[in-house]
Amino acid sequence: MKKIIVRLVFIVLVWCLTASASAFAGNTVLSVKQVRTAVKEFILNRTRDSGMEIKIKRITIGEDLPVPAGKVSYEIIAPDQWQGWGRTVLGLVIRVDDQLVRNMSIPVEVEALADMVVALYPLPRGMVVAANDVSLQKRDISDISGKVSFNLADVLGKRVRVPIRANTPVRSDYLEKVPLVKTGQVVTIVAENGVFRVTATGMARGTGAEGDLIMVQNMNSKKSVQARVVDAGTVAVNF
Repeated sequence: MKKIIVRLVFIVLVWCLTASASAFAGNTVLSVKQVRTAVKEFILNRTRDSGMEIKIKRITIGEDLPVPAGKVSYEIIAPDQWQGWGRTVLGLVIRVDDQLVRNMSIPVEVEALADMVVALYPLPRGMVVAANDVSLQKRDISDISGKVSFNLADVLGKRVRVPIRANTPVRSDYLEKVPLVKTGQVVTIVAENGVFRVTATGMARGTGAEGDLIMVQNMNSKKSVQARVVDAGTVAVNF
């Protein structure tokens, strides 16, 4: 009886080894290079209209992947909030003849270079930014936090609200428009519609930069109206 059991076990082992060898013989191998190419194409397609210079710094794939022979297709899944640059982990689903055979995670790191305004010197609070204080430089946007400025015109002539260190991108929320009119200042109120132009003397009841809306009191009628700041001594009202 013991010999029969040993023989049966031996037969089962031989069958398992044979089956394994047969399955392996029917496999094909996806090289690291093939999989990396698929991931690279996905990233480049996702960032094609970004207007930035894209550099893929890292795609981590451990080793070649054995899969059954057949037609191979890839599905790459990115986190919803991922814009196409910075560090993230992509999901990779591999199918052969529409059958799922692999589901894995691929860490990636992507650099996105864009022209942005950079401070050449430390910019202290209260300083008005001039042309020789900043320049356009290419920087990796994935390393930047906050709203950075991409145009010199958006920065020049504005006042620094929060100190900015040298050699760092200038954040737009660290700047503010310089007030042209202050509370209590005497201003000229202008009302015009293309045909008529009427002016009056008023007193500002608020502080505002160019384009800001403030309240102004007409010195003659004593009525207060909302006006838009035009320059350091003029506000305009709708007529």
